[in-house]
Amino acid sequence: MKPSIIFEKIAKVLMYISIATLFLLVVSILATIFIKGGSVITWEMVSSLPGGGFYIGKGGGFLNAIVGSLMVVLSSTAIGLIFSIPVVFYLNIYLKQKSRFAYWVRLALDSLFGIPSIVYGAFAFTVMIYFGMRTSLGGGILVTTILIIPIFIRSMDEVAKNFPQDILEASFSLGATRLETIGIVVRQIAPGIATATLLSIGRAIGDAAGVMYTAGFSDSIPESLSQPAATLPLSIFFQLGAPQIEVQNRAYAAALVLTVIVLILSILGRFITNKFSKNKLK
Repeated sequence: MKPSIIFEKIAKVLMYISIATLFLLVVSILATIFIKGGSVITWEMVSSLPGGGFYIGKGGGFLNAIVGSLMVVLSSTAIGLIFSIPVVFYLNIYLKQKSRFAYWVRLALDSLFGIPSIVYGAFAFTVMIYFGMRTSLGGGILVTTILIIPIFIRSMDEVAKNFPQDILEASFSLGATRLETIGIVVRQIAPGIATATLLSIGRAIGDAAGVMYTAGFSDSIPESLSQPAATLPLSIFFQLGAPQIEVQNRAYAAALVLTVIVLILSILGRFITNKFSKNKLK
């Protein structure tokens, strides 16, 4: 048997092993969360605020953390899109294809992409202290927005870079302005924008380190940007750190809710991506 054929068979076996390992890992994580969380979760937990002593085993729920997470993530996602989309179009339409400035911007964003969220939290906390801000919903939105902007830009940028240059040149040759050309590009890269949004939401909603320093924690739902806000990751963290087994088990209920939210957003993102893709082909 030729060495190339042997190498191909070995590579194929390793590939199957890797896929099986990854599949088992995902299934084991989801099974643990759904089994442990499903056995303790109640309607009271997801529909009521923490009562006195909820985190030491008494009654109540974590509705405050659910609402707080959604407020932080949805607000930061909207702000992140507002800042990120113009940057992507500037890099790919207004600048030349091999611009040195675009190269350094992408390099900086790649570096920001890999920075741990706790570093963003420390930076945002420093900014908040400088301006006299306290831990609040606004602080949580601030750090989460800073965290996901590099993800937004680089994810959409990779899609926009693959946009056919011939279409851009044809648009300009027909007399279209750069702003009108952007409209054409948006329709073509809409699935990439949806995917980038999904990745950013997934990263933002599961972050605990950043919001720990900036959003704080509260047993109530914030009514303004200046009030502290609870989030699901921090709720899970606090419950797992409790000495009571009952409270630790409740952490799996919160983890179950967080997982379900992420799954719903993933399915919704996939639906939107497929819808845009079908419209693009028509």
